[in-house]
Amino acid sequence: MNTIIPSSMLASVQDVEGEALQVRLVAAPTLEAGQVLVRVQAVGLNPLDTKIRAGKAAHAQHPLPAILGIDMAGVVVAVGPGVEGFAADDEVFGMTGGVGGVQGALAQFAVVDPALLAHRPKSLTAREAAALPLVFITAWEGLVDRARVAPGKTVLIHGGAGGIGHVAVQIAKAHGATVFATANAAQRAYVESLGATFIDYQQESVEEYVARYTDGEGFDIIFDTVGGAILDNSFKAARRYHGHVVSALGWGTHSIAPLSFRGATYSGVFTLMPLLSGRDRAHHGDIMREASRLADAGQLRPRVDPNRFSLNTAEEAYQYVESGDTAGKVVVEVE
Repeated sequence: MNTIIPSSMLASVQDVEGEALQVRLVAAPTLEAGQVLVRVQAVGLNPLDTKIRAGKAAHAQHPLPAILGIDMAGVVVAVGPGVEGFAADDEVFGMTGGVGGVQGALAQFAVVDPALLAHRPKSLTAREAAALPLVFITAWEGLVDRARVAPGKTVLIHGGAGGIGHVAVQIAKAHGATVFATANAAQRAYVESLGATFIDYQQESVEEYVARYTDGEGFDIIFDTVGGAILDNSFKAARRYHGHVVSALGWGTHSIAPLSFRGATYSGVFTLMPLLSGRDRAHHGDIMREASRLADAGQLRPRVDPNRFSLNTAEEAYQYVESGDTAGKVVVEVE
């Protein structure tokens, strides 16, 4: 028998593409077999969220009106029949909705596929945990699933101070790799605090830093989190015969000749696939458990912007993300 707990909730709703979010009372979701009802505590916002709400993410359509918000941390309220591994009062987090017609997290409650969830790290607050899912899953799929990062490998992260990049640096370090990261001069101290060798991409060409750090041989693994010309540069920086380039932003038209001439390989990451297709969702839950393990081992710490936002100021949070002036992941806290 279906259960609605509670009967209504506050949510931040996107009615029309590009227009302001509206906070209002809506019907609470219905808990069914195989699902988990979660009281949302915090919602991490990504640049992708801003594209979805503006209707500029053709690969991540979310029919409107809709509740947005891909990343979430919260507390389990109830579990439906057939759910194992989770119980009421469990603290959880994951990348759980906000695309493909699946309710997002900008609400007091959400019904979630438990395959997408993991128990929240004990070392992180809900606010910190909500900053991790999309960026951690993307970084893990790129470095571990695709590139097989391992001890002794040289890893170059493009955009090492960014959302995906700063997590990718930490994952690579945790796997014993020697890590290099591109960023601008203002981000140097932060990149170095993560344990990576800083490369100023504005002052040094790809040919120069490949020669300087690899004697011209190239890096074993290159993770492009920026796209565009940076992906083209990545092809030039791959190690001969053994290098692998992975990108989370493989849009546009690119010549793979520089990669082929080095005998290197390429793969892409499409983090939204399990949410959009309904397939392989358990792998995302597995990856989130790895995030918990690394966080509790002291090997992972998300960078969270110090500004605070609530459900009532979610519109301001989106505008802040769109400004590009953030200093870490922007998180909305839900009362």
